[in-house]
Formats: sequence, structure tokens, C-alpha cells
Amino acid sequence: MSVDFSFPPEVEEVRTKVRGFMDSVVRPAEEKADADGWGRDDWRGAIRDLRASAREWGLWLPHMPAEWGGMGLGHVAMAAVSAEAGRTRIGPLVLNAQAPDEGNMHTLLHWATDEQKEDYLRPLCEARTRSCFAMTEPEVAGSDPTLIRTRAYPDGDEWVVDGHKWFISGARGARFAVLIAKTEDDPEIPQAANTAFLVDLPNPGWEIVRDIETMSGSHNHCEIRVTDLRVHRSKLLGGRGQGHLLGQYRLGPARLAHCMRWIGQAENALELMVGRAIERYAHGSLLAEKQGVQWLIADSVLELYQAKLMVLHCAYLIDQKLDFRNESSMAKFHVANTLWRIVDRSIQVHGALGYSTDTPLARQMTQIRSARLVDGSDEVHKMRIAQMAISAYKDHGTTRPATGKLPL
Repeated sequence: MSVDFSFPPEVEEVRTKVRGFMDSVVRPAEEKADADGWGRDDWRGAIRDLRASAREWGLWLPHMPAEWGGMGLGHVAMAAVSAEAGRTRIGPLVLNAQAPDEGNMHTLLHWATDEQKEDYLRPLCEARTRSCFAMTEPEVAGSDPTLIRTRAYPDGDEWVVDGHKWFISGARGARFAVLIAKTEDDPEIPQAANTAFLVDLPNPGWEIVRDIETMSGSHNHCEIRVTDLRVHRSKLLGGRGQGHLLGQYRLGPARLAHCMRWIGQAENALELMVGRAIERYAHGSLLAEKQGVQWLIADSVLELYQAKLMVLHCAYLIDQKLDFRNESSMAKFHVANTLWRIVDRSIQVHGALGYSTDTPLARQMTQIRSARLVDGSDEVHKMRIAQMAISAYKDHGTTRPATGKLPL
């Protein structure tokens, strides 16, 4: 039998080490921040110190190859690392494995020229800069990049770009952007219309209009106005017309990385739920003894189990260089919804306490609503999943190829 659901010793060692680091170094800092009411400067200083500690622990840049200063972990190993780091608020940031920089690092590693890697990738890996990925626009559906209206046209050795972007995470303070713009008017296929550009920031043609206020506050998701922005032709990332391909290459593993972190958050919420149930007494018994509460716990356990299996299997497919697109969509849809339901159930079991800000659940609920939108909305992923099942049946007379590349 080749099916093995245990981590090899070296991965288990890293996972245990990350858990120890989060418990003994990161979480105490977060608790101190809450107790002392830290401001932006306090957080900046603390993150610098925590990142130095991550280097000392040998946990820096887990997703990048050793030649770039990283640990060289594959996607299965990163599932273990990210789930542990995701149990804290700033764990991925401390390890320099946070979105959007993590996805941009992978993109630069595989698409950038040697010169571009030195100019953009190395500073990211060394935490000397931050970056953003500018694709989504307010005027068109973010889930369909073929509709992008931001335009770029050549002018000598430069490209001139005009357009409008929003929900560009990390834009404020970023030193460069990966900007997606339409460059081709009549491509053979709609997916060949866009090109990716590396934009140095700040730039007179790049205006941060605002930090968009969300239901959970402001989190550096910015609206950007691009006006007569000039980019030298050496700043094309990948080939002309390959912006869509580059974006999809980036977003597939990136959405799975989100799922890895969400598993840690869901596990936190489940543990809070069970902890409350075994302590709270009402109407003659503990909540844990009431069938209605037991069902909330059971549903959460079942869904989290499914989420872990889906993430690990999809990570395995990526490591094996197999097609993982359908599995990635299924994992993204399922894990995002599992996280939402588990946090909601945990709030229900906590009652008024869960609705208050005395536990992390209320803050978590407002933040995780975006999980069902980012990197593809629920509806788009379900459409793709259905299309894969229909195609599999037409091509093979069975839906098995669309239900996970498993030997069952």
C-alpha cells in the first residue's frame, strides 16, 4: 500500500517546531498587544523582533528554496506549517509567508528574469520590501480577468498604463506591484489579452485613493487610480499576453495557502466551542451533554476532517506536478464555508459571550466573511467544479476524474 496519511519525520519535526514557536513566542506577543492596546509603531517594532526570532528558530521563509534563504518546503509540508501558523493572527507574517507577498514570491521565482529576481524577489525574501498584486477592478467582475479594463500601450521603450483597481491588498507601504493590464486588442483567445508589469512604488502614476473600509475595518485593501503610468519594457513579468496565465499560475497555489491557514483558524474556533460546552451549565446539565450542542460539535468535526483531507490531497498533487485545478477549487469552496460554519456554531454555543468581543470569535466572524469571495467566489468555484464533472462524463463516460484523483 502506498497510501500514507502521516507526515515523514522531517515534516513532523518542522510542524512541532512551528507549533512551539507560535505558542511560546508569537501568541504571548499578541496577548500583550491586546492587553496594552498597541498602536502601529508598537506592532512594527514587535514584528521586527519576532521575525528575528523566527530566523533564530530556523523557521524563516518556509515556502522558498534554500538558495533564496528559505526552508525549501513543499506544499504538503507547507500545509502543516501554515495550519499551525494560522492559529495565530500574525504567525504567517512573522515567518515571512504571508499574503500577498508569499504568492508574489512564487510568481517571481518562476516567471521573473534573473535581473528582476535580484531587484524584486531578493528584497522580498529578506523582508526589506513588501509588495502587492493589482488585478481586481471595481467596474468588472473580479472573478473574470478577461474583462479587465486597465489598458497599457507601448511608447518607445516604455508602456503607458491607465486604469482603476481596488481591493489591492498590501498596497499601502508596498515597494512594488505586480500590475495586470490589457495589452492585446484582438487575441486568439480572451485569456491572452493581458500582460503583467512590475511597477516600482511610489510612482506619480499610481494613486492610492483610499484604504477601503470593510465590515471588519480597514486592512490595507486599497483602491488605486492608475494614470499615465510609465513602465519600462524591461519590467514586463513573463511574456506579452501572458498576464492571465501568470495570474492563474499564482492564484491556484495561493488559494490553497489560504485554505491551509483557515484550517488553523477553524480548529481554534472548534476548540473554543468544545471548551465552552464542557464548562457551561444550563437547564440541568452541561452544554456538552445536550444533543443539540453535540450535533454542532459533530458537524464541525466532520467538516474540519474533510477540509484537512482535501487540503493535504491537493497539496500532494501540486508537489507531484499533477493537475490540481479542480481539487483546488473544491478545497477553496469547502474550507472557506467550513471556516464560516464552525465559527458561527462556536459563537452560538458561547451565546452572548460569543457575540461580544471578549472572545476572538466576533472579530474572526467579520474577517472570515471575505473567505467566500477572495481568490474566486463560491459560485464561480461551484460552476468550475460542475463543468469539470460534465466534461469528465462526456470524455470518459464517468464523473470519477472530477471527484478527486483518488484510487477509489
